Amino acid sequence: MGRALLDAAAGRTDVKITAAVDRPDAGGLGTQVTDGVAASADLVSGLDAADVYIDFTSPASTRAAAQAAHASKRPAVIGTTGLSAADDAVIAQLATVAPIVVAANFSLGVNLLLGLVQQAARALGPDWDAEVVETHHRAKRDAPSGTALMIAHAIAAGHGSRYDEVKRHTRDGDVGARPRGEIGVASVRGGDVIGEHTATFFGSAERIEISHRATSRAIFAAGALRAAAWVVGKPPGRYDMLDVLGLK
Repeated sequence: MGRALLDAAAGRTDVKITAAVDRPDAGGLGTQVTDGVAASADLVSGLDAADVYIDFTSPASTRAAAQAAHASKRPAVIGTTGLSAADDAVIAQLATVAPIVVAANFSLGVNLLLGLVQQAARALGPDWDAEVVETHHRAKRDAPSGTALMIAHAIAAGHGSRYDEVKRHTRDGDVGARPRGEIGVASVRGGDVIGEHTATFFGSAERIEISHRATSRAIFAAGALRAAAWVVGKPPGRYDMLDVLGLK
């Protein structure tokens, strides 16, 4: 994603890369990654050089960046997935002093899909069985994907139910008959798949599928840069891509 962001920013006039921060043990530190910018492990200097920072890293790195950004009230765009409750708490603290956009997926298509899925769930109701299947490359660490969870939460919102009370993440062994209103989520890992998500609603003698397939990380980078340009100057608080796209 770091390389995708650098490529997406090239030639744009509304955003400019001013720093690139990587792990202390990363290869290529000190190498120029774009005009006038060399990769560095100095997080504080990187934050000081920017009006807003974009974070697609790991939960631990995201937590460290949010803690460092709190003092300078630096706006943020955060796309890291697999965050824990403790990570979310640190992000929430940053949102009290700075505007931040947090999303598991910055694709325009995915965010439109969320609205369609919630509308379908509301119209069909919990009598239609709802399942989400996500597929990603073999190196992805978290499961279910953040996007799959966003879709599943959208279904629960459409049903008017509490997600934690109806979720079923994969199935194994004798789990019994599927209860009314359950929302299933299954994860597939293999190859170099960038990201595929399908929400399926099963009725009696009919089925509805709503899918999104990403074929390039450029769509996520473009969305993150759009969010970065949008969030600067906004009041402190936590926003998402629906806010950025004006879909709320």
